[in-house]
Amino acid sequence: MPDFKNGDMQIAYLDEGEGEAIILIHGFASNKETNWVAPGWVKTLTASGYRVIALDNRGHGQSAKPHDSGHYEQKLMAGDALALLDHLAIKRADIIGYSMGARLALCLAGIAPQRVRSLVLGGVGLGLVEGMAHSAAIAQALTAEDPASVTDPTGKAYRSFADQTKSDRLALAACVASMRVPVAPETLSAISVPTLVAVGTRDLGVGSPEGLAALIPGAGVFMIVERDHMSAVGDKSHKAAVLAFLDERP
Repeated sequence: MPDFKNGDMQIAYLDEGEGEAIILIHGFASNKETNWVAPGWVKTLTASGYRVIALDNRGHGQSAKPHDSGHYEQKLMAGDALALLDHLAIKRADIIGYSMGARLALCLAGIAPQRVRSLVLGGVGLGLVEGMAHSAAIAQALTAEDPASVTDPTGKAYRSFADQTKSDRLALAACVASMRVPVAPETLSAISVPTLVAVGTRDLGVGSPEGLAALIPGAGVFMIVERDHMSAVGDKSHKAAVLAFLDERP
């Protein structure tokens, strides 16, 4: 698997297919394989004529995993995706992010709007602006010696997923606080590229997707029927909606 260095941070990525470039940014405690390869996103997008680049965010997958929370500020993490564009000499790309990856996609659009052709924000809603609770509970669950001692439902779910993906739990605990910082409404109102918000109808913890889209000029919403936060990722209708969005955007 190829990698590169952004400063001292080693970042792993995949690069497949030919055509207009799409950057895929995965969610918290996931990785490029779990979020994008296994659910069929890479295969679907490359078969549709796109060049697909997916990175492992720092602290995840095969990328570097520092345990200092200072390494996980959103601008630093979004900067890894921007540095990957530079590394591959890609001037502009569509950005698809899921959950934490959607946060980073928005941050990237704020840092370098000229590098972003369009945005697909999956698994997020108005909670991005209103703030997400449970950061401390998630961190405690990730650092607990015995997973059976975790009682908080949200913390338990994240601990289970982190163990399932064989993640570095200390790195994730360092990452979690910065990933739940509210997004300023002015950041959303400044978005000037075509944007799609895609959320499962059973994904009740992220806040209103319509409320989020209303803050982004011209943004559309696609509801993924009968899917929750985990099952929405690989849904066929989700992929079809994104392909239609990419086909229609300028």
